[in-house]
Amino acid sequence: MTFFEATAILLAGLAAGTINTVVGSGTLITFPTLLAFGVPPVTANVSNTIGLVPGSVSGAVGYRRELAGQRRRTLRLCVASLIGGLSGALLLLVLPSGAFTAIVPALILLGLVLVVFQPRISSWVATRHEATGGMPHHGAWWVWPAVLVAGVYGGYFGAAQGVLLMAVLGIGVDETLQRSNAVKNVLAAIVNGVAGLLFIVVADVDWRIVALIGIGSLIGGQVGATVGRRLPAPALRAFIVVVGVVALTSFLLG
Repeated sequence: MTFFEATAILLAGLAAGTINTVVGSGTLITFPTLLAFGVPPVTANVSNTIGLVPGSVSGAVGYRRELAGQRRRTLRLCVASLIGGLSGALLLLVLPSGAFTAIVPALILLGLVLVVFQPRISSWVATRHEATGGMPHHGAWWVWPAVLVAGVYGGYFGAAQGVLLMAVLGIGVDETLQRSNAVKNVLAAIVNGVAGLLFIVVADVDWRIVALIGIGSLIGGQVGATVGRRLPAPALRAFIVVVGVVALTSFLLG
């Protein structure tokens, strides 16, 4: 690995850590960078997943104030992310490369539609729950299985996982967008962490790549938390949509 390649991977990790903390889809930066330098796709995917774990944890720590009062809900959803992330990682190891990615564009598009119409849908959901006694503290009944599905996707590949999680949490949980983003960072850290642990045991990992992305994403997580926490809800929603559109375009053109 040359100095130029190492620097480029480090900077890609920093950018990915920043974007993942604000919304997600940082993999769309790191993964193509690794492929451009000739890293085999599966090795690139597993090394990238492990390398982004420090950034996910860093982003979650940066949003710790917004996590106040959400401990029970977050722990409950962490179970879904744990199961989903492990399942997705297993699928990556046993399924053909194209078996799962066929539905990725549809998932991203669905997430974008939900994010765009989130205020209107959330209002409708809240009205229905008021008529039946109010929304449970942990969110609508379908939030847990939806987080599990997002975890499966995140354990398999991960790009735009944040878009899907923000759509689910924004609609199904009665919280502000920023507080939902804080929970999203914890769930993404769980998914990346459990998938990374499995990959360490059974997959071909390039530890130089892991170290470079890990250092970059660790710094990027703090940068993303500083920037993301200051964004008003409409600006954060717009940023989510922009990142999601880029992710969708990348998959369709790829």
